[in-house]
Amino acid sequence: MYGSRGAGARACVAVAGAVLLFTGCSSSGGDDDPKESADKVSQQPKSKDPYWVNPDGNAAEQVVAYEKDGKDDDAELIRKIAEQPVGQWLTPENAEQEARGFTEAAAKADRDALMVVYNIPHRDCGQFSGGGAADGNEYRAFIDKVAKGIGDRAATVILEPDAVLHMVDGCTPDEFHEERYDLLKGAIEKFKSLKNTKVYLDAGNAGWGKPDQIFEPLKWAGVDQADGFSVNVSNFYTTADSKKYGQELSAKVGNKPFVIDTSRNGNGPYTEGDPKDNWCNPPGRALGETPTTKTGDDLIDAYLWVKRPGESDGTCKGGPKAGEWWPEYALKLAKASG
Repeated sequence: MYGSRGAGARACVAVAGAVLLFTGCSSSGGDDDPKESADKVSQQPKSKDPYWVNPDGNAAEQVVAYEKDGKDDDAELIRKIAEQPVGQWLTPENAEQEARGFTEAAAKADRDALMVVYNIPHRDCGQFSGGGAADGNEYRAFIDKVAKGIGDRAATVILEPDAVLHMVDGCTPDEFHEERYDLLKGAIEKFKSLKNTKVYLDAGNAGWGKPDQIFEPLKWAGVDQADGFSVNVSNFYTTADSKKYGQELSAKVGNKPFVIDTSRNGNGPYTEGDPKDNWCNPPGRALGETPTTKTGDDLIDAYLWVKRPGESDGTCKGGPKAGEWWPEYALKLAKASG
């Protein structure tokens, strides 16, 4: 099973000095004053979760739109998403600008930026989130831009969802493996050369669940130099199953810690449809545990919302393109979470 990633529909940013300005790129409308949405959400307590809540994300703008339309109940539901920190998926064409803007905004709020790097060549095996850098040199230049944008500010990077998994399961052709391992290792080295950046190499999910097959590829990709690995990114496996998978894998890679994407795993995976696409906009799912670094487990550094709840997995089950904001789906996630 291949977990496609929503890599589009990020906030467009323009940076002027230390000020982060969001221009009209959200699918929920571009005429609202950003300050208006900024007033609608607040940061989570730093002691519970150190990550920055983007006051101008799609969910925050949706809260404003619903309130303007008098849909107060819907606005309160979407607020469940808007007031939690979520991963900022960097767009390759604006990587340096976005990385600088997000980390500056986070620093101004006395928080850390959570970002996702998703631009490996031959990404997602040409599926809904296919694409990526044209070649290794373009990818290295992209990583350099992200690192330059981050600088010395505090950031956590989730590195290349599915990139290692898709080599292990045969989805990515063998001729690309050597280069991919080199690119991932180089990216980890680059990010770890920064003063305040943590990096977690993606390690698949509990549904695929073969620690015996993926642990050596993770090592070849440089997990030993990373802060740890990530599991369940953009997927729906329960926290309990993800924890078990992560613990088994950790034992094989030097007891490295890990983070779990709990953004949409409140009801676990969808099992009624075609197993080949149960990961893509499945119905009846719910928000999972809210982001926190207080996991009660020394091996689990954090529960994170890496996938942004309410953004499509791809053009399946009536959804828009991968990464685009889908308010109807967001409402269903929030309603189902209780």
